[in-house]
Amino acid sequence: MKAAHTRYRVAAYVVGVMLLVLVLIAMPIKYIGHDSAPVQIIGPIHGWLFAIYLVITFDLARRTDWPLKRTLSVMIAGTIPFLSFVVERKVGGWLAVPSEGAQPTAQPATSEDEADRAAV
Repeated sequence: MKAAHTRYRVAAYVVGVMLLVLVLIAMPIKYIGHDSAPVQIIGPIHGWLFAIYLVITFDLARRTDWPLKRTLSVMIAGTIPFLSFVVERKVGGWLAVPSEGAQPTAQPATSEDEADRAAV
């Protein structure tokens, strides 16, 4: 699952940066500078990268058993400038929280633990 998360993180950053380049650089050049060449180049690149982002996000969602609503929300985040960066951080937080059925990590025994064991 770590590899799927790493793939997702890279894809989220790449798609986020490409969307910002498209919206903040290429679109103003098209409408203010009357030159559509940057949009004709960056637009399709972003489109293909977004399609790859969707596949990678679906793979991560499948591996982590996310509900459909969460999966779609993360996928849609790639369409709104800056949101893919915010959601990427949230996904990292979701994956850092252990699932309900997970075994807790071993911690050193305290004197209270020893007293509890002795009482049983």
